[in-house]
Order: sequence, then C-alpha cells, then structure tokens
Amino acid sequence: MMDRYLKQHRMAVVLSAIVVVGMVAFYLVDHLRSTSMLASAWGYAVPLILAALVGVVGERSGVVNIGIEGQMLTSAFAAFFAAAATGSLLVGVLAGVGTGMIMGGFLAWTAVLLQMDQIIAGVVLNIVATGITSFYYKQGQTLPGVFPQWQIPLLSDIPLIGPVFFSSGPISMATIVIVLVLNYLLFRTRWGLRTRAIGEYPHAADTAGVNVIRMRLVNVTLAGALAGLAGTYLSMEASSTFERGFTAGRGFLALAIMIFGAWKPLQAAAAALFFGFAQALASQLQADNVVNIAQQVTNTLPFVLTLVVLSVAAGRVRAPAAEGQPFVKGDA
Repeated sequence: MMDRYLKQHRMAVVLSAIVVVGMVAFYLVDHLRSTSMLASAWGYAVPLILAALVGVVGERSGVVNIGIEGQMLTSAFAAFFAAAATGSLLVGVLAGVGTGMIMGGFLAWTAVLLQMDQIIAGVVLNIVATGITSFYYKQGQTLPGVFPQWQIPLLSDIPLIGPVFFSSGPISMATIVIVLVLNYLLFRTRWGLRTRAIGEYPHAADTAGVNVIRMRLVNVTLAGALAGLAGTYLSMEASSTFERGFTAGRGFLALAIMIFGAWKPLQAAAAALFFGFAQALASQLQADNVVNIAQQVTNTLPFVLTLVVLSVAAGRVRAPAAEGQPFVKGDA
C-alpha cells in the first residue's frame, strides 16, 4: 500500500522532502529565522497552489485555462475595492470569489459552448482583466480592517510548522483543506472519475451517459472560485492593497507548477511550496548579506525555476489526452 502511494506521488514526496530537510536544517541553526522563512515560503505558495488547482480542474476536464492570471487579477481587484467600498471584509471575499467564477464562466462559455480556440479565449481573458483593472483603479482606498489570524489548539504549538500552517489567516488554512478535499474528490469519487474521463476520452464518456458539455461548463466555472480565492488572498490577506498588474505573473507560474505536479493536487501543492521555499531562501540569503545580488535578480528566480521545472518535466509527465480539444457530440 505504501509502495503504491509513493509511486503515485513520487514527485510530491521528493519535493516535500527537500523542503522538510531544508527547513529542519535551518531550524536547528536558528529557530526564529527558520520559522520566518517557512512562513514566507507558505505565503508565497498559497496563491500558486490555488491557481494551480484551477488549472488541474480545467485541464482534467479537457479545457486549457491560460486565463488564470486574468481571473486572479480581476478577483483581487474586486475583492479589495468591494471591501473598501462597503466596509466589510466578508463582502470583499464574496466579491472576489464571485468574480473568479464569473470569469471562469466566461471562459467556459467561449471555449466550451462557442468552441473558440481555448488558448485565444484565455489570452482574451487576460487582456480584458488587465484593461478593466487598470482603467477603474483608484488610489487612496483602504481596507476596513485586517484579516483575523486563527489558531488551531494543539496543532499551532507544534515546533516550526505549527506557527506557520495552523496559526494563520482563514484563506491560508482553507488552502490546506482544499488541496486534500480536491485530491480525494478527483481520485476517489464519481465526480472525479467522470471529470478525468471527459478530459481523456470525452466521446467514450458521452457514450456512457456523461453530459460532457455540461460537466465542462460546471467544472471550469466552479474552478474560477479557486482563482477568485487566490486573488482575494493576495489583496486582502497577504497584503492590504491593490496595484496595477498586482498578480505579477503568478497565474503563468501556476501553470508550470500544475505541469510539474502532473495535474495532481498534492503534487502541485508540493511543487508550489518548493517554489516558495526557493524564493524565501534567496531573499533570506540576500538579507543576511550571504550573497550580494540585486533584488531584481532575486525577483526573477521564480521564472528561472519555471524554465528549469518545465525542462525537467518535459517527457516525464503526460497531459490529459483531450485537453484543448472542443467536444462535438457524435463527432468521434
């Protein structure tokens, strides 16, 4: 049983082991600094995990989502300004998640119903998001408060990981639950079986009685809620501000993480945490004057890692067979 699990989740285990060994080594040297580094890594990883899961659900359903960046950007914008206008953090969260679903619904409508080229549909989504958020952006807005920090009794007292994973904001904690639940749903439920079927063999699924069009529409739209949550995290929990181009390419990084994670939630989460750890390590080494490099070079690290990750993953992972292919009933 254990051998089968390790074989199925080998990449997640390897990446997690790298992060764990690295953090334990730092913890033994400097408790406070290692906790700060892990918190920084997790904070960087949270939106990447949520965005990668958007891609996992979409591509497992057969729909390529290049528009994750645009979904996150508009959601971050809507969440921040809705909360600032109404004086309610809850309204901001609902606005962010709802906006993500609307953008997901727009992608589903164009790519699934209208059968537009899915890459072009995603690019249009990104262009529209950049234009809207830039045109309606206003300076001087502030949130009515800060997100609460929750603590889970006993778990929050665990050395190193407790203060990071079990003593944080609600979206950060929800991300852990979402990863575990989605992984279970995708590989242990009827919905997951049908989702994987319409992404691999849609005509066979249609013959078996699955409504491929409806399921793709629903999955891509609901996945937009995760993009909305990622954008909301960036503008309301990770920070309390919004600027033009606020997501800074995280949606595209998430696509690389999704591929590196072999379209599996657990592996994608491990890959995102690895990205976060690398970013936190580089920032800490720079802050301690261990390395003397410009901040601009450090900022490019995620994109350099993306190139390395994609080169490593090339040929080692296989995308869902029907991804990017429009479904026409009866046209096998």
